[in-house]
Amino acid sequence: MPDPNPAALEFLLSRRSRPAKTLTTPVPDRATVEGLLVAAARTPDHGKLEPWRFVVLEHAALQRLAAAVPARGAALGLEPEKIDKMANQFAMADLAVAVVASPKPVEKIPQIEQTLSAGAVCLALLNAALASGWGANWLSGWASHDADFVQEHLGLEPQETIAGFIHLGTETSTPPERPRPDMARITRWVSA
Repeated sequence: MPDPNPAALEFLLSRRSRPAKTLTTPVPDRATVEGLLVAAARTPDHGKLEPWRFVVLEHAALQRLAAAVPARGAALGLEPEKIDKMANQFAMADLAVAVVASPKPVEKIPQIEQTLSAGAVCLALLNAALASGWGANWLSGWASHDADFVQEHLGLEPQETIAGFIHLGTETSTPPERPRPDMARITRWVSA
């Protein structure tokens, strides 16, 4: 017989990200963030490669990123609205963790499995923060996918990418529930 954990299951069935724009101070302190990162690092990781790492972005670092966005967006020829949205994502934040997908050159473990592990770290960090009572949101955006931007401003290596920015803080309002998937439409049972 399984040993159920009803509280954990209830959390997973009711969890809801908090929009980053509604997060404010106080933010988790360093010790709390370190604990959340420990929880996130318990993610499935085929081959024990740890194909991910963390860059904790405090307020001043987020302001620096916000200031760097307009020039890079203009150089890429992006629409002003996209540039402003990306800049605001950083400018309005007080704390975020960049989860860096850092694949290892191991022939036995395909890169896709390593990338999926980095995505799982994002979800684990998001859920750890929410379960701890913090507001949290997983975001990306064009700057997170621009190799020049992340290498210059976040110190990523050429083979690394951003799996996501996990914004952390105190929620100012509970978001409304959103529509959830129709399980019958997206599930296929195979018995033979």
